[in-house]
Amino acid sequence: MKYMMFVCTDTEPDTDPAPEPDILAWVAEHDAAGRRVTGDQLAATSAATTVRVRNGELLVSDGPFTETKEVIVGFDILECADLDEAIEVARAHPMARAGRLELRPFATFA
Repeated sequence: MKYMMFVCTDTEPDTDPAPEPDILAWVAEHDAAGRRVTGDQLAATSAATTVRVRNGELLVSDGPFTETKEVIVGFDILECADLDEAIEVARAHPMARAGRLELRPFATFA
């Protein structure tokens, strides 16, 4: 089952003094195991462009859609047997401590 994992900042990161996991080691481990399909870091929110169409008119604005303290800074697409496995993969990601990770299964159209 495929999951989109949004990698987000958090205003209240973990305060545990233990060393954070190495992101390159996390990527290598899950790429080798076939659990990480792809992923990447995103540019700053200042580089965002929002596109909408209202009453047939194209509306383009600079910046993110929402004003928020937490922002999506990256993503990974995971291929896991189930949600439990996806949670275990996310648990080991460095941003599980420094930020937050949102797992969302891909919807399948019938």
